[in-house]
Amino acid sequence: MKQIIQDLKKGNTILEEVPAPKVKKGCVLIQTTRSLVSLGTERMLVEFGKANLISKARQQPDKVKMVLDKIRADGLLPTLNAVFNKLEQPLPLGYCNVGKIIEVGEGVKDFKVGDRVASNGNHAEFVCVPQNLVAHIPDNVSDEAAAFTVIGSIGLQGIRLLNPTLGETVVVIGLGLIGLITAELLKANGCKVIGIDLDDNKIKIAEEKGIITINPKDGGDVVKFVNSQTNGIGADGVVITASAKTNDIISQAAQMSRKRGRIVLVGVIGLNISRADFYEKELSFQVSCSYGPGRYDDDYEQKGIDYPLPYVRWTEKRNFETILDALSSGNLDVSPLITEIIDLDNYLQIYGEIGASKSIASIIKYKEDAVYNNTVTVKQKSFQTSKGVLGIIGAGNFTKMTMLPILKNANIKYITSQRGVNGTTMAKKYGIANSTTNYKDILKDADVDAVIITTRHNLHAEMTIETLKANKHTFVEKPLALSQEELNRIIEAHERASGTLMVGFNRRFSPHIQKIKALLSPKVPKNMIATMNAGAIPTNVWIHDMKIGGGRIIGEACHYIDLLIYLSGSKVKAVCMNALGTNPPENTDNASIHLKFENGDLGVVNYFANGHKSYSKERVEVYSQETTFIMDNFRTTKGYGVKGFTSLKTQLDKGHKAQFSQYVKRIQEGGEPLIPFDELVNSAKASFAAMESLKKGTWVDV
Repeated sequence: MKQIIQDLKKGNTILEEVPAPKVKKGCVLIQTTRSLVSLGTERMLVEFGKANLISKARQQPDKVKMVLDKIRADGLLPTLNAVFNKLEQPLPLGYCNVGKIIEVGEGVKDFKVGDRVASNGNHAEFVCVPQNLVAHIPDNVSDEAAAFTVIGSIGLQGIRLLNPTLGETVVVIGLGLIGLITAELLKANGCKVIGIDLDDNKIKIAEEKGIITINPKDGGDVVKFVNSQTNGIGADGVVITASAKTNDIISQAAQMSRKRGRIVLVGVIGLNISRADFYEKELSFQVSCSYGPGRYDDDYEQKGIDYPLPYVRWTEKRNFETILDALSSGNLDVSPLITEIIDLDNYLQIYGEIGASKSIASIIKYKEDAVYNNTVTVKQKSFQTSKGVLGIIGAGNFTKMTMLPILKNANIKYITSQRGVNGTTMAKKYGIANSTTNYKDILKDADVDAVIITTRHNLHAEMTIETLKANKHTFVEKPLALSQEELNRIIEAHERASGTLMVGFNRRFSPHIQKIKALLSPKVPKNMIATMNAGAIPTNVWIHDMKIGGGRIIGEACHYIDLLIYLSGSKVKAVCMNALGTNPPENTDNASIHLKFENGDLGVVNYFANGHKSYSKERVEVYSQETTFIMDNFRTTKGYGVKGFTSLKTQLDKGHKAQFSQYVKRIQEGGEPLIPFDELVNSAKASFAAMESLKKGTWVDV
């Protein structure tokens, strides 16, 4: 299918051929007929893409701080590589989509094939959208008009926060697309509406809709004008839909407001607020968030959990439906706002000079005979006589920034991504033959010898089982499973499979760990301490969700359980985990895991999220027979009391390169798995035992 994307590194807006998405649980698959270009938002993204690196940095000072922190932790070169890789990630454009449903996902009840719907889908011939971001289109509303649903909801949410009443005077500052819709909805709500803008064309459209207007360029004082229209009282409310860096707008909004007036910001402006302006009048100020309640809430948007209507009357979806009802009843007329309707193939008529565009609303029209295909060929290759042919499931940051640079010379036939865009970009960069959104095509392909799974954690077990059943060699990033039940099913599948199983425990392949292992006597008892200064991540990140990420102990600390198993040369037989706080949650990320090994060794894994970023992120200590090894951040290892060894220094090397190189070689040449299967099972069981120990407050046998 064809999709419009923005290249943030080179600044190009591209119509890319990418695989169409597969329908997911709780979603609908839509064939697009029209989409609306949000000139304000998309102009900002396009111009950001065209800016040089210094300009990009100036626009994102918070990201610059993150880069500096990463340089301190990981070094300059790895950080620069990460930054440039991030910029290479394409950005799908568009969020105002109209089309017809061609497939309904599991659990969706309110939609059926053939329904005309509006959604926040991208500019693409096919989109997969969660059901709470989709709304039915009334029969008397055209596709062109319905394309305004989402953009209209942004203005509507600002109005809802303002809470205007019949007869109040409301000023709308900025009569762009959202501003004009906002003004018309306010008028339909029984308000006296004053519109302010610098564009005479937009002023004219507003006046034709019965809006009182003023253009500051004509020399008028907007504050005095509003006062004159309100008998000196001032506006009851102000909705700011403008986009400008100046602080003058917020100041003027305060000055034109009556005492105890309300100001709602929908647009983007300078916010250096004068306390006096707000203090003397006791003004209320609020920033509106996108389409309404539910925005950026994964439970609502992705999992389909609705807010109860009696308690949250207006959600994103219900705002969508309100706009569509207003279009149907005639209370909202968007036809004067449509400047142009352009075929998808002619997209550059809109995006080529978007920075200079005077359009209000541009509509993209799609072909009715668009071909739905889950796989696109990026590069013609022959694989029939090749060995070690790989298929990759997952095109996230790890795949992009860590794995593919190492596997750039490998024989890769497929890469799978959820929406197709990231996978296609990576396929082009690394010469991968096919980009697909259907990983099952990889499992069916006889050319593929091994499958590498780098998806979110909740998908690991099921995909591993499917891949083993397809008799492929299987590499899955950690963790192997999120529960004992999943692990049992993997064990069963592995017993019947002809392919090998490998988990991405790369740290045991680091030259630092290899050196320590080589110098340790396997028969001498050891005390081992592994500390992960992991750093805090927001609680709403998916890794904290026990059903999706498994929490950071199962999802990430398992790395160090495996590492100590490797250094010990023995399996874990008992686990005791203690976590920070008087009543730590199940998804804690501040814990100490004590391990007893079958050979008598002792280990401690400290996984901490409350440390400082300037301190080393990872540290391993081994004490054995009056010798000590200290590994610091996979850059230096020092030996104390070790004959013939004092230190090892390298660039940051966590073992990824050695791991993947050895894995591909093993697939090509055959041989035993790089990590014994019973060790993979033992590390998974130990992580589950750690969680059980936390609940019971005692040691748990593995």
